[in-house]
Amino acid sequence: MVALASKAQLRLRGSVRDHGLRCWGAPDRAEGPHRARQQPVGILAVRSGSSRACVGVMSRTTSGHLVIADISGYTQYLTSSELEHAHEVLSSLMGLLIDRTLPPMRVAGLEGDAVFSYGIADGGIGGQALIEMIEGTYLAFRRAIEQMVLNTTCQCNACANIGTLDLKFFVHYGTFSMSPLRGRDELVGSPVIEIHRLLKNDISDVTGLDAYTAYTNQAVEALGLDGFTEGLVRHEESYPDLAPLTVWVQDMHTVWNTDRDGLEARIAPSDTLLQVEGELPVPLGIAWGLLLQPRYRSLLYGVDRQEPSQRQAGRITEGSVFTCYHGQNTVTTQTVLALAPFKYMVTHDTTPIPGASILAQIDIEQHGNSTAVTLTCSRARGPWLSRSINNLIGPTLIARRLRHGLDALRTEIEHEIAHGNLEIPETNATSTADIEAAVTDSLPPRR
Repeated sequence: MVALASKAQLRLRGSVRDHGLRCWGAPDRAEGPHRARQQPVGILAVRSGSSRACVGVMSRTTSGHLVIADISGYTQYLTSSELEHAHEVLSSLMGLLIDRTLPPMRVAGLEGDAVFSYGIADGGIGGQALIEMIEGTYLAFRRAIEQMVLNTTCQCNACANIGTLDLKFFVHYGTFSMSPLRGRDELVGSPVIEIHRLLKNDISDVTGLDAYTAYTNQAVEALGLDGFTEGLVRHEESYPDLAPLTVWVQDMHTVWNTDRDGLEARIAPSDTLLQVEGELPVPLGIAWGLLLQPRYRSLLYGVDRQEPSQRQAGRITEGSVFTCYHGQNTVTTQTVLALAPFKYMVTHDTTPIPGASILAQIDIEQHGNSTAVTLTCSRARGPWLSRSINNLIGPTLIARRLRHGLDALRTEIEHEIAHGNLEIPETNATSTADIEAAVTDSLPPRR
């Protein structure tokens, strides 16, 4: 099958915004994720007004999430700002958006004021981890804006108007084709067209929100989080040549305000009983997603199974409980006390020793293409005899069990990678030249 694009459908750099077809002249980026079990199809993309045609001979069809991070107030900012300083500001913000796109999500293209990314269905990211990645990106963006406003002494309009910029996201899910083209994956398909059409919407007019995340029904279903839409605003967009798109809108200002009220809770060094360190053969974003899932947590903690409860809007958060089953007669619990996505989690754990409980902490950080994991346990709480027994056996028996759990988890991940059940994308390799080209193209011509 060969698909041809008409001249009316094609644009210059950034044409993916309307039609999911691109042929960029910017420096090549590294090729995308491994593509096991994907069906080949043929794609031909022709660029209007160019002497060059781009052909991807063996496209592959897959399913996954599509995400666009779009800077709000961009046009107004440019029309009221000096272009030289505006270019610096926007290049910095675009670089931040790229840096916050963690594997298994991968940058598909830069579109002036937006970053388009994707993650395939078997790439290892869970629904909660994807949401947390989006929220984390928004928080980092707002902190960057706040720091720019506080630190600048320049009186030009570009610097004075930095605070007018904000950020919104669009999240979709569906089946699309990935064509290897000039060292990167070009995305084509109806979901690609649909998510770019969503950029033109009346969400702000209807909801009054300028900073939001709009999840389509398809994206919500793929997240697999029961109750996630509680508290979100249902909205519908219609386009002449597409079926109506239902979206669920999340207020990102609420995310920002909640984060500013949060306090960090960690196990104090003076309260530490033992620490175990290890490494998982996956990037940080994937590791966090796996550590939220009961199946992988069961391997880590050496229990038969875990069952989560007390979720909020379908998500594991402070107050959520993992019930751990050890054989037929022993049950313990892990209650989440603190959670910082992609950084750490602290739980209050009951133990098989009656009356004894501990604090357990998981810290993770990127280590090359892998993730370093540190497991920390506090001294026991409870009656003197129970906590004394726990503190006595902890440095040996508990530490040994955790080391074995880390080994078992690493082995399982390696097995899934080897058998194509978990695909690990290469690190995003978007160059500074790519960012500069995208921002420059978005600026109005100099007079």
